[in-house]
Amino acid sequence: MTEPVHVIRKLEQALVDDDFAWSLLLVGEDQTDKLATLTGDLRGPVSGTGDGKQIASGFSYWGIGPTIAWANATNDPFYLVMKAGTESFLRHWRKVRPHLDSTGFHLVSLGIGTGVKDRTILEDMRRNNKHMYYIPVDMSSEMLRMGTVEAVRGGRFPMAQVLPVQLDFSIADNLSELAQMVTRLIGEDPVLFTLTGNTLANFENDEELLQLVTDVLRPQDRLLLEVASTTRLDQETADAAADEYHQTRAFAEFVTSALRYNTDLKVDNEHVKFIGEIQDEDALLVKIMWQNDTGNEIRMGLPDHTDVVLPVGDTIRLLTTRKYSTARLKRLTTSCKLTPVEAIQSQFRYTRRPNPFGLELLLLAPAAAGANPSTLADDIWLR
Repeated sequence: MTEPVHVIRKLEQALVDDDFAWSLLLVGEDQTDKLATLTGDLRGPVSGTGDGKQIASGFSYWGIGPTIAWANATNDPFYLVMKAGTESFLRHWRKVRPHLDSTGFHLVSLGIGTGVKDRTILEDMRRNNKHMYYIPVDMSSEMLRMGTVEAVRGGRFPMAQVLPVQLDFSIADNLSELAQMVTRLIGEDPVLFTLTGNTLANFENDEELLQLVTDVLRPQDRLLLEVASTTRLDQETADAAADEYHQTRAFAEFVTSALRYNTDLKVDNEHVKFIGEIQDEDALLVKIMWQNDTGNEIRMGLPDHTDVVLPVGDTIRLLTTRKYSTARLKRLTTSCKLTPVEAIQSQFRYTRRPNPFGLELLLLAPAAAGANPSTLADDIWLR
């Protein structure tokens, strides 16, 4: 009697020429645990500055409602930052790509977004490695399905070489388990990890997240990091950074969507505040928060069918983001012992007046890679 063939091995054959919209997904977390975490965060202390109750990074995109709201925001023609970001990524990637051409890399995308940038990377990388694997990772399974369709079907990448993974990669144990699984899957082949779309800036402790990612890099691996940048650090510029996100209704609908879908709070966009400030004298921090300025106490129902009281002036932070100076990027990469292999920066061009804002794309190598950090880093930061 022959041994039965494992279902995963037979799955590819079973789906050949099947035009039904199947999606394969490796789930790494119990979703009830995530709901409990979100509920706990919404029970945070009273704060008038967005530092108590919060929708933590990742939860802003978690669930079908926020995913649809994000898709609508990215397609909004008035959301010029998104459009400019997509266009600049293509230019930047073309200059970074030669550093990855000599070796066949696999791709692990941390935070898939719309999938457009992953599609660009896949189209180029597959020319050097026909057998490469694409492993998009996101806390939201809905975001994974949406982004993977764009990245894979749009770029005609073979589905048999794609493994979407639902996982909160901001948790150290999760990221460690992911890295071990990837190594068992591909062996000693190099991996390009990506954090694009200014994802790093959405985390309360950006240095901690960057260190977590650095810790799983092997000498042969590389990290592609994309961040929003600024050439000025003053309050007027911080206010302008906040105003960037305030200009489109679709973005306001997105940042409030997690609150709408996970509580019974009646969310009026007039109560959403966009606050810009200077952080540590080397970055601009933007906090987007809902504030109870109704003049009355509000009771908000939570997913576990309990209530929390929102006093007058209390806030719920909906999203955190940043714009980085060169000094901040140098400090972060030095602290995490990452060596810049290449860095490309450009300013936004959609305004008539000079704009201090732009995007920077960095290709980073871990210290164990053996590159000369003083020579490479000094050359790049002095440009």
